[in-house]
Amino acid sequence: MKRSLESLDKSSLEGRRALVRVDFNVPLKDGKVTDDTRIRAALPTIKYLRERGARLVLLSHLGRPKNGPDPKYSMQPVVRALEKLLGSPVTFLPDPTSSEAATLTRRLPRGGVAVAENTRFYPGEEKNDPDLAQRFAALGDLYVNDAFGSAHRAHASTEAIARTLKPAVSGFLMERELRYLGEALHQPKRPFVAVMGGAKISGKIDLVEALLPKVDEILLGGAMACTFFKAMGLETGNSLVEPDRLDLARELMQKAGKKLVLPEGGVVARELSPNTATRVVRRDAIPQGWAVYDIDPATEKRFGASIEKAGTVVWNGPMGVFETPPFDHGTLAVARSMAQATANGAVTVIGGGDSAAAVAQAQLNDKITHVSTGGGASLEFLEGKELPGVAALDEV
Repeated sequence: MKRSLESLDKSSLEGRRALVRVDFNVPLKDGKVTDDTRIRAALPTIKYLRERGARLVLLSHLGRPKNGPDPKYSMQPVVRALEKLLGSPVTFLPDPTSSEAATLTRRLPRGGVAVAENTRFYPGEEKNDPDLAQRFAALGDLYVNDAFGSAHRAHASTEAIARTLKPAVSGFLMERELRYLGEALHQPKRPFVAVMGGAKISGKIDLVEALLPKVDEILLGGAMACTFFKAMGLETGNSLVEPDRLDLARELMQKAGKKLVLPEGGVVARELSPNTATRVVRRDAIPQGWAVYDIDPATEKRFGASIEKAGTVVWNGPMGVFETPPFDHGTLAVARSMAQATANGAVTVIGGGDSAAAVAQAQLNDKITHVSTGGGASLEFLEGKELPGVAALDEV
């Protein structure tokens, strides 16, 4: 068990500098934040610390700048978005590694907030450089990691710093992620159903193999189902298939037996466009020259029945090309079944990425037990891998 922010003596936060690693890797357009979901996700931790008189210094990366600082990846638009959400001014630290930055943090008022420039502007960040971690550590008196989305990276601001600046504890978002993902894995209410989707089986092999012994069923959709169809000797037309994964698909089907549930059919089209002609076909009747872009209504019904009877459901990956209607139908149907399962008393967990986007699109976020903020991190956690940013935090 990792030590949490709440375990710290409340009075010990007064006047101290809390260096908080957040995940403010948000989309920008024309110098403005277009989706502030990740910023809002960190607000409970920020507010808790402010109310207890701490001085807050927030660290985050943004995008993938190459060769050092790049103005288009500056954290300044994030500062403006955060000011709006907090309703108070936020200080910007243009060079968090300078001695001036450390001085500025000491001069922050109690409850004051500062945001440091993009951690990836410093070459030592992605190399987990202890010297850079030391310079970041000069900005705080304690360390809080609330960036679950970056916890699978051993970087200076997530791993080395937690070994340098003590106490090193988890924030509320991190704690919530670890609780719900951990409970789904280790103490699931049964039946335990995993819903897997996405384009390629290669990106999900480890997850499927890790979940197989734990779940009662894996419902598998998305383009990756076509690799399984091909492995069964079925015609797949122009569907996306990974020929080098056919043996693996056969192996998984053999190992999983009845636990692995594949689509009964699909929605096919000659091309991927919103106004294209579509057909619903059985999986053994995919025509040549056509491609599968979504699961069919019979599969929606079959998957929905399993999800709605489940005690725990973990969902990672869309059922079709949901960004292009009408091929969003299967994914949105799964999102609605997840919401129904929650209402029925199930613990429902969305593993970030496209599935989280689909749930947001369906406006069902508040009808799901937990929507993970970390695509890659939640995948690795569910695969049973140790996340460096979590491992480095203090034990209870």
